[in-house]
Parts: sequence; structure tokens; C-alpha cells
Amino acid sequence: MRTVLPAYAVEVGTEPLIVPARNSVGGWPYLDQGQEWPECFCGERMALFFQFDIPGDLEPFGGDHLLVFHCRAHNDASDPQFADGRLVPEYWDAPQPPYPAPFWRVLIQSRAALSAPEAEPSLCALPLALRPFLDTPNEEGVGAQAFKVGGTPSWAQGPECYRCACGADLVYVCQVPEGMDFAVYPGQPEQPYSVRADTYWLFLGNEVYLLACPARCDPAAVWPVNQH
Repeated sequence: MRTVLPAYAVEVGTEPLIVPARNSVGGWPYLDQGQEWPECFCGERMALFFQFDIPGDLEPFGGDHLLVFHCRAHNDASDPQFADGRLVPEYWDAPQPPYPAPFWRVLIQSRAALSAPEAEPSLCALPLALRPFLDTPNEEGVGAQAFKVGGTPSWAQGPECYRCACGADLVYVCQVPEGMDFAVYPGQPEQPYSVRADTYWLFLGNEVYLLACPARCDPAAVWPVNQH
């Protein structure tokens, strides 16, 4: 019997945001108190690609706030590094060969009550809406290929499992479909390896599956799996 898990389709609106919204592409990031806007190892502040409140019925992170940042100057695929069968300690800050550190930051935070005073300057600020749907896996156990939170991953190249450095097995949270475009404001620098000057990609436009530590050992304890 195929298990149908609760899921929400993440839909991008068309009316530009002019005030902060907790569910958005770009916009004003909602960060925990004391959490700085992430910076890439290159010294550039990372772009906020999207953020939203995880619906309360999606355990273990229901009610938390998810934020996905990515450097606009570095566009590559993620490459997991291991030690003793686990992701290396503090893998969210560890070297990402050939780079000295990751060029992304994914956060799951529980006290993100206030928005940053300024908006993301590169990506067009657009609202996100989360719509519940039944994510019924196919015969191979593959879920819907969509921008979604919860449900069953659509694994383009087969399931991937990771163990956090703390010992907990990472759990699937969210998925971004392959080739998803994120519109940028006019005049922004073109992203390396992108196909259009007016859009940015996450991780070279690969399908992205966000796996997070259920023990919540750190707000950044999230691994972005890339497949195509």
C-alpha cells in the first residue's frame, strides 16, 4: 500500500510585495533574534530566494520558519562531505570543495517573529501561498514533482539518506523542482551558469530536496540534495 503523506504545494504569486510577508520569494527575511543575514565566503551577502512558515501538521518542523539563501555570485551543485559515515561536523559551515565554505545557507528557525528592516535587493519580492494536496506516490514510490513542502520526494535519481553529525537521520522537508526560475530586478548582475539574465537559479537549476536534522542541533542543520 502506498502511503499518502500530507503535503502543501508552494505557489508563487504575481503581485509584487510592498510590505514584509512571512511567505515570500525574496522580500524581507524573518530571522530569529541574533541571527545575522548570511554571507557567502566571498564576502557577498547571500540572496534570500524564498521563505515560508512550515504548516503546523508537518512534523517535526510544523510551525517553524524556513529560509533558503544562496550566493548569486556562486552557482554550483552541493557536494556532501562525510566523516565516520555521517556528514562532517558543522557541515553547514564546512568546506565545500573547491570552495572554502558553502555558498548557501538554509535555516529552520522557531522564533522568527520580526522581519529584517530591509528587503532582499536582487530577487523580485513575490508572495507565496501554501495549498494542501494529496501527494500520492506512484508505483516506484515517487511523489509529485513540484515546489512543495511535506509529502514524498520525487527523487530524480533515487532516494538519498544522510546522517547528521549529531547522529540523527535527516528527514525530508521541502522540494524545489528542476529548472525553477527566480525573477530578479532589472540591472542585477547575471548569475554564473544561468540561462537567462533576468532570473537566478538554485544549485545550477537542479532539483533540490531539503533534508533537516529532526534533533534541531542547529538552525542551519539542513542538507540540500541536488539531483537532475
